[in-house]
Amino acid sequence: MVPTQWRPKKGWAFLQLLLVASFSQAEELVCSRRGDPENPQLSKDGDIMLGGIFSFHSKWKERKGNYMHKPLPLQCTSLNFRGFQFAQAMLFAIEEINNSTDLLPGISLGYKIYDACASIARSVRVALALANGNEMISVNSEAPCTTPAQVQAIMGGTYSSPCMAMATVIGPFHIPLISHYATCGCLSDKTKYPSFLRTIPSDYYQSRALAQLVKYFGWTWVGAIRTNDDYGNNGMATFTETAKQLGICVEYSVSVFRTDPPDKIQKIVDVIKASTSKVIVTFLSPTDLYVVIHKLSQNNLTGYQWVGTEGWIFDFQTAAMDRHHILDGAIGLSIPKAHVSGMREFMLEVNPLNSSSGKLFTEFWETLFSCKFKQSNTSAGNQRECTGHEDVTGVQNSFTDMSLMPIFYNVYKGVYAVAHALHSILSCNRTCNNKVQLDPFTILQHIRNIQFKTKEGDEVYFNENGDPPAKYEIINWQPTENGIVDFVTVGLYDTSLPAEKQLNLQNKSLFWALNSQKVPLSVCSEKCPPGTRKVLQKGKPICCYDCLRCAEGEISNVTDSITCVRCDPDFWSNERRDACVKKQAEFLSYEEIMGALLTAASLFGTCMTAVVAFIFFRYRQTPVVRANNSELSFLLLFSLSLCFLCSLTFIGRPSEWSCMLRHTAFGITFVLCISCVLGKTIVVLMAFRAKLPGSNVMKWFGPVQQKLSVLGFTLVQVVICILWLTISPPFPLKNFQKFKDKIILECALGSAVGFWAVLGYIGLLAMLCFILAFLARKLPDHFNEAKFITFSMLIFCAVWLTFIPAYVSSPGKFSVAVEIFAILASSFGLLICIFIPKCYIILLKPEKNTKKNMMGKGSPKSF
Repeated sequence: MVPTQWRPKKGWAFLQLLLVASFSQAEELVCSRRGDPENPQLSKDGDIMLGGIFSFHSKWKERKGNYMHKPLPLQCTSLNFRGFQFAQAMLFAIEEINNSTDLLPGISLGYKIYDACASIARSVRVALALANGNEMISVNSEAPCTTPAQVQAIMGGTYSSPCMAMATVIGPFHIPLISHYATCGCLSDKTKYPSFLRTIPSDYYQSRALAQLVKYFGWTWVGAIRTNDDYGNNGMATFTETAKQLGICVEYSVSVFRTDPPDKIQKIVDVIKASTSKVIVTFLSPTDLYVVIHKLSQNNLTGYQWVGTEGWIFDFQTAAMDRHHILDGAIGLSIPKAHVSGMREFMLEVNPLNSSSGKLFTEFWETLFSCKFKQSNTSAGNQRECTGHEDVTGVQNSFTDMSLMPIFYNVYKGVYAVAHALHSILSCNRTCNNKVQLDPFTILQHIRNIQFKTKEGDEVYFNENGDPPAKYEIINWQPTENGIVDFVTVGLYDTSLPAEKQLNLQNKSLFWALNSQKVPLSVCSEKCPPGTRKVLQKGKPICCYDCLRCAEGEISNVTDSITCVRCDPDFWSNERRDACVKKQAEFLSYEEIMGALLTAASLFGTCMTAVVAFIFFRYRQTPVVRANNSELSFLLLFSLSLCFLCSLTFIGRPSEWSCMLRHTAFGITFVLCISCVLGKTIVVLMAFRAKLPGSNVMKWFGPVQQKLSVLGFTLVQVVICILWLTISPPFPLKNFQKFKDKIILECALGSAVGFWAVLGYIGLLAMLCFILAFLARKLPDHFNEAKFITFSMLIFCAVWLTFIPAYVSSPGKFSVAVEIFAILASSFGLLICIFIPKCYIILLKPEKNTKKNMMGKGSPKSF
């Protein structure tokens, strides 16, 4: 409920409002700026006005309101000499242009420069002040409340976040905003910031350059600290993305801002302390860097390799603040050094500052010389009194430090870009056309297309995004004997060059953390040497891995290989697994001991057979030779010699002909041999039966039939071999399966059916021969041929029965040796069992080599 005593007051106020409304209908409308007017800290009139926004103060105090009165403006604190230097660079360029007869002749440039106090809110406020002005304008009631822009272009601001805010606000008015130090890549987006341009390269290029610099030194495990604003966040995002593409892992990424509470800064220090990376990549403004290194010094954390951006890597003030030498050995990117004749002398001449703003100049002078004027409102304390005649050149501080001359040059180039655009719009020759109506949009279009050279010979132009070409110097912090840091240029990064030539480091000695001259190592895992491959550790980044040795038969011949490559079938990995060496070809050769012994045994058997044949031929008329069917005996000896010799075809490097010959020769010669033995066995049986009364058996198995039987048995094997060779013959084969590190040169069977048919036929004849000989075992002793054949067949069958499992289980060349051994053993068994007893009688017992002895009667003995 409203109190009754308030009602008269409310009625009187309402009446007054009606009176004002009635009178205002008859008068003209007055357009005025809302809020308190914003007056520039530095200003000078001219035909064409330019605006400037710099941070003469680096901090501010928030004034809390009670929501009962209008909020008070920000209270700017902590004088920033860098802002004065940027303003002086702008004034120097304007002074040069005004004194020039070639550029904008007859036209004077004026300026209005505001202090942004490094505050985004104040930056927007003063940008609107530059666009609108503070004057009241009277217009008709039907006319819109509009006015031309107070300035044709604005120089500044210094940081990315304020520039984003200002560009967003003044962008719709197309007033050019040319920054000398805002590097955020996001500002290249012309859809959001259509009127923004800059004379410093975008962080898009700097971030990629930093990633390539880190990769160049082999740092794959790094930490990252960024300013918690658009400059730091966007720059670090681009760096992280590029680093990932280059195989670099970021162990941690933390953000910091100068106004963060101490406990948050301590958490960042704790993260650094707990990390294993030794390289820290920064996207920090100098003010935020001071906060971090101050906390690091309190925790005595040194020995880290710092990688910096243009924000602080070439800043003398940053080096001076690093009293504990935490940043010694830092490396980073800087805008290329610049020299502008006359600029240093002009900047140290502070008269333009004095003539524009007495209050600001007083604060500047007192801070510069650490003194106080008499009329100053602040307490002098123990400080001396200022005279106003102090010598600026005798002071050593950030105002007299010209290490940021490249940035001052950027301000200079921005002013000249506007001047050249105006020169073109006004069609200046000896004089300029003053009747041309200037508007910011036209000026913006001309600036975008402008291209000129400064008096120092540097070319200035902007690309479609309003960015200049990107070129950086690589700076290394090298401490000197007197404790002062020397900024040494050790390389160059130029985006105008081909990709492989953009990063170029000079052959200069670099200083690293802790004054070391050895490149620090910062990796999550050591490099995997050749012969190993990388296996990622579960749950960790790709830079953290274990090195596993390549498996047998695989190699890796490069460092940090992610895979092992399998060697070709003819090759095998060496012991270090870093090269493929040709596999040793293994086959049974004549040079090795086993091959030589088998060859000797084969030749010995052949010679032994030849000796027996010679003895039989020499004593062919004796009863022993004649009684044992001399023709079959000679044929048997001939086949045995072939059996001994055919084993030689199994020795040596397999070829197409040797593979076909060895199996067929073996099959045919052995069938011929067994056929002869079978013929002899049948002859023995027939001879015994022929002595029985009335027997006429021998006429059915005489010499002709014996030869035909041998021929018939052998022809069957010949047919089998021909079919085998025709359908699927044996062929030489490189066997890679049995041994990993060897190639077994062997003869593939071609057709397993053919091979086992050959062996089966030999086994069939051998079994038949054994059975017949076994049946003749009880013949009289003088007819002991059957017993000898039985023994020989017993040996033959035993050898070949054991051959099968031994052949199948023997690896490589040993299977060939087993086959040769079986051939030789069975051949020796036949030769010894059948012929040696006869040679014994012929040579050592000639008295038994008589017809009477051969025809003698004797009781049979059991076998």
